[in-house]
Amino acid sequence: MSVEMCSKAFSQQQNLRIHLLTFTKEKPHGCLICYKTFSHRGNLNIHLRAHTKKKKPYACEMCSKAFSQQGVLKRHVLTHTKEKPYACEVCSKAFSQQQNLRRHLLTHTKEKSYVCEMCSKAFSQHGNLKTHLLTHKKVKSYTCNICSKSFSVMGGLRSHLLSYTKEKLYACEMCSKEFSQQKNLKTHLLTPTKEKPYVCEMCSKAFSVKGNLKTHLLTHTKEKPYACEMCSKAFSQNGNLKTHLLTHTKEKP
Repeated sequence: MSVEMCSKAFSQQQNLRIHLLTFTKEKPHGCLICYKTFSHRGNLNIHLRAHTKKKKPYACEMCSKAFSQQGVLKRHVLTHTKEKPYACEVCSKAFSQQQNLRRHLLTHTKEKSYVCEMCSKAFSQHGNLKTHLLTHKKVKSYTCNICSKSFSVMGGLRSHLLSYTKEKLYACEMCSKEFSQQKNLKTHLLTPTKEKPYVCEMCSKAFSVKGNLKTHLLTHTKEKPYACEMCSKAFSQNGNLKTHLLTHTKEKP
């Protein structure tokens, strides 16, 4: 079943009917209390909670925090379980929320859809564009209650407040060293370390990063998981496959 207006197809007739409402602007589901109308029954059900005393019927069993929608509760529960069901197909990095995965994917595509109208600088995320615009306006909306110092970005105020509390929220997973600002943790992670906790059981060679150990193990197993789709030649490392692909494209690195 397809739509004549946009050629979109559906496997079920009810989904087609719901989709057609986006063209007709018809809102057949009305609230009997305030007479507000909706195109989908699900939206009406969510709206009705605003009239009832129990506005947030979905409660978290771990911390008793309540939510008005079941989907929001499911996302919240992931913060307790640390489960990350949304994985990046490019680098295998996982996320607890789908929206975070979408933002992450932009780092691979290098797509920058949000452009500043004042200086033409482009950004991959809308939030980053908003933050950038403050540099043009010179607006400092976030003020410290202790010393009255103002900041244009909330993150700047948060970092400033840590100078009073001495709280260190960012910890290094490799050496447990803690930092008050995320940028300091990132700088720390880039510093080379002589410690090599990941040891190969076959030849006792040690590595500072687990990923390097995994790559090294392939030299023992002779496994070549990275195959070229053009000529079926296989490689043990993804980097070697990328270099090989240039021989097909005639591109010179």
